[in-house]
Order: sequence, then C-alpha cells, then structure tokens
Amino acid sequence: MQPDFNTERPLLMHIDLNSCFATVEQQARPMLRGRPVAIVNRRTANTAIITASYEAKAHGVKVGMKLRDALILVPDIIALESDPPKYRYVYHQLLRIMRDYSAHVTMKSIDEGVIDFHDTTPGIRGRALEDIGMEIKQRLKDEIGVAMRCNVGISTNRFLAKQAAGLHKPDGLDIITGENLRATLGELKLTDLTGIAGRNAARLNTVGIMTPLQFLDADVVTLKQMVFKSVVGEWWYKRLRGFEVDDRDFDVKRVGRQYVLEGFDLSYEQIVQRLHHLCESVGSRLRGQNKLARGVYVYAKTHDHEYWHSSHLATVPFSSDQTIFTLARALFEKAPGNIREIGVHCYELEPNENQQISLFYDQLAREESVTRAVDDINKRFGERTVHSADTLGTGFYVKQKIPFGSTRYL
Repeated sequence: MQPDFNTERPLLMHIDLNSCFATVEQQARPMLRGRPVAIVNRRTANTAIITASYEAKAHGVKVGMKLRDALILVPDIIALESDPPKYRYVYHQLLRIMRDYSAHVTMKSIDEGVIDFHDTTPGIRGRALEDIGMEIKQRLKDEIGVAMRCNVGISTNRFLAKQAAGLHKPDGLDIITGENLRATLGELKLTDLTGIAGRNAARLNTVGIMTPLQFLDADVVTLKQMVFKSVVGEWWYKRLRGFEVDDRDFDVKRVGRQYVLEGFDLSYEQIVQRLHHLCESVGSRLRGQNKLARGVYVYAKTHDHEYWHSSHLATVPFSSDQTIFTLARALFEKAPGNIREIGVHCYELEPNENQQISLFYDQLAREESVTRAVDDINKRFGERTVHSADTLGTGFYVKQKIPFGSTRYL
C-alpha cells in the first residue's frame, strides 16, 4: 500500500454519463443507435462539436472540433442541434436515482455527480459500493432508457473517484485504493489527471516530475514551495493519497451569457435585439440564484479579433431584465462595428434578502414585482413564454445552451 494513503473504507462514488447529449439523442431516436452522432449548438460548418457519440469518437471526432473537420473524418456523421429540455430531464432523473442512496449528492455538471456514503442509512452502508454501482447502471437503463450508460468510480476522495470513473470508458466500473494506486497511476499520463493541464504540467515538469508516479512520490515541501508555491501543493499531496480536499462549494461571482452572431450582415438594431435577449437570460439566471447585482459588463469581439468591453457599477442593486438591458444598451452604444460575438455579465453580486427599498426607488419595487410575476409564468409554462416584444423571433438564433461545468441553472 502507498505510504500515508487514506486507509478508510472507500465511500465516495463518481457517476459519469457516457457521451451524455449524444447518448440521450440515441435513446430518444432508436435509428441513431450504433451510428456516429455529433451534437452542436448550431448546424453550420463552423460550429464546434459539444458532444460526440462513441461511434464518432472511434473515428477521431473530438469535443471542440469544427463540424466541417468532423465531416472529413466521418462523412456520414449525423449532426444534431442540442435539445436542452431532453438533457435537463435526464439530469433530474440521474439526480433522483443518486439521491435514493444518500442525501449527500453533489452534481458536478449536467452529466456527472458524486455520492457521499459517509452519512447514509445503515442499510446502504452495509452494502458493497460495487454492487450499488452496478445497480445504478441498471436503473439508468430501466428508468431512463436502454441506451443509457455510465462510468462509475469509487475511492476515498472525490479526486480519485473521478479518476477511477475515467479508467475504462464506456460503461466501466473501477475502484482505487491504496493497494492498486501505484499500478493505476503507472498506466496514466500526467495530463490524464484531473486538474493537470498545460500550465500545471509545465510547473511539474520544471522540477523533473513527468509522470503521475513521480508526482505521487514528490514530497510535500517540493510541491508546496517549488511547484505550486502555495498551499495548493499541500492539497495535491493529500489529494493523490486519497484524502479529501475538494469537498467545497463556491458561491457564484458573476452571471453572464455570450453569443456568436449567426450572420455577417446584421444591422446594429438586430445586434442590440440579440443583446436584449442575452440580458433577459442573464436576468433569469441571476434571479434563479436569488441574487442582486450592482455591475453590468458588456463586450464585443470583432471579425478582426479585436476585443472591446465596457462596464458600469450602479449605486442600487438590481435584478430585473429591463434594468440590465437599459444599462447594457447604454454601454453598447460605444461598441465598434464589424462585430462577430457579444456578451453581457452581471457582477458584484449580493443575496436578495428582500430588504425594504427606499421610497426614492419605488419604481424599482414595482419593476421587481412585475418581473417576479413574469418569472412565475415562465417557470410554470416554459422558458420565454413571456418576454419582451423586442426579442420576438430572436429565440430562433440565440438558443439556450446547456452548461457542462455548472448545474446552477438546471
């Protein structure tokens, strides 16, 4: 066993749906099963692939690849526009299944989550986690659909459970303990480790750490003082040895959306309409987090790769779509021409604690009341059931995307 490894019983399980969006489409459309499928946000040659089925991956198609390049590799690849309601449904079904085993479930993204079995019922604790993992795999097929598959990883901390879940895709189940840690890491590259991409790999390389095993064997002083030059080095020392350092929640700092324009010849008025649509989306997300904002930030990227931005910090917190758009539109008046991408963010967030608003701001109070009524309608009858007439028709272009790295808005 690796010295200093956490010797407690492995009670962390990482569930990762395989090629989630593509698999959901293959489940919904049986004719797609066994065929190469790519999911995109917009069916154009220059769009990027956000998920590819394993049949497409087998021919070299990767996430982030342009659709035109994927068509060269796989001429018969089937490109589908993303369908967020389907993916949200599967997300909630997966969450429901996971919560049957523990109240301590954390969804890391729309297609993966962690079950902490430390404080679950004695009946669940008495079962082997490998058996529970196999049971969850079968429940996905029984309760969502026969095409659904997932990887399951089990270990003593979140990091190693996620590593275990990635060892044998698709449809694998692995456990990492002190007994097999060195053998497991010995089969991986440094950049196979979650959190070790180009920059961190380069830092490790500068002190002669080229492999996961060398990383594991490095002492805490080297990692803390020479590689990461902070407490992060100590976290990595513990993380690799199965001790938990990642059980933390981070509060949202800003809420935003961006959009690549669908054409080169849009008028200024049409671009502002799309900006208005983004502001409505940002406002909905902001209120969904029960937050108020004080700042609005807008940006634009041009076809000449120039980046323009502007921001405004208000004295009174806000959350309504109309206020966000009013501030954003005023800032956007100074934007350059030749725009290919726009974005809007709200920042300096604070909790919406329904504090009494000054009589000088009774207009904001009325605006908040109307906004709350609109939100209730949209929650009941679907997104954008009620929205500004100015953005009528923009939903055909500015479609809601599904975020991989956050589940705050699901």
